[in-house]
Amino acid sequence: MIPLQFSSGDLIADRRADYAEGLLAAGEAAAAADLYAQALEIAPQWGAGWYRLGEIRADHGLDGAADALERALQLDPADPFGAALRRDLLRGQPLADTMPAAFVEALFDQYAAHFDHALVETLDYRAPQLLRAGLAGRFARVLDLGCGTGLMGAALRDLADHLEGWDISAEMLREAGAKQIYDRLAKADLGRLDLPVESWDLVTAADVFLYLGALEQIVGWVAQALVPGGIFAFTVELSEDAPVLLRESRRYAHSEAYIRDLLAQAGFTPQITRAVLRMDRGAAIEGLVVQATRSAPGLRRQSDGEDMAVA
Repeated sequence: MIPLQFSSGDLIADRRADYAEGLLAAGEAAAAADLYAQALEIAPQWGAGWYRLGEIRADHGLDGAADALERALQLDPADPFGAALRRDLLRGQPLADTMPAAFVEALFDQYAAHFDHALVETLDYRAPQLLRAGLAGRFARVLDLGCGTGLMGAALRDLADHLEGWDISAEMLREAGAKQIYDRLAKADLGRLDLPVESWDLVTAADVFLYLGALEQIVGWVAQALVPGGIFAFTVELSEDAPVLLRESRRYAHSEAYIRDLLAQAGFTPQITRAVLRMDRGAAIEGLVVQATRSAPGLRRQSDGEDMAVA
């Protein structure tokens, strides 16, 4: 759950929501949902409250979860809580092919301070080491997409003459900056990158695309951003069931066939291996480790990724 960041603006509604959280902690989910519904009768424009009501109902099999999530989305279309993803999972028919940028930004802004400990110490995060193992030599210009707190950058520093990190989260960038790994850091939404104006010898994305979903647009962008012979190194969670799959974790997984076809269309020659990327709730998360060499000019990137979709 993303913590509620703002009150409803009404003291009585806030008080009922607080009581509801206490009931939930005591195992009284139905009573908690009823109290949230009462709070929302008082403050019907409280988007965060509607999301929390939908979340409680969904987690405990109570009726009306999708309706509450839909109401949260109507009140805040930017969707900082990921209501659309949760709603689509309930319906079993995901409609969005990417995560809301506001949701991803809020998620990682809140996660930044304890991100390294959670991934390295608790989840045995391995993506940076797996990607680094497939790289050799030096690279004049390296771009780390979705750099987070700099775990991938630390693995790349000795290979790069110039190393940049881009991320959607200002708090993640602040943590990365404190490590003094990168030559430059920039805030960027990877779903809305401008046409590339600089050429890169290596572009990496460690466990980033599980928050993007459909990858046609970003792969097309990287194809144009790399120099001929440049390398695109990234990881994805592995889907055995569908080309792009939204999991209950609200992360996207991708099939090997989808990744291979997409890279071939964009002018890459890929090497793909399977590996455990990290642990999650005691289960190993299997993924794909991709090293793709740009062997031909990339397709011209349209603003909506239409050229890659047609291909």
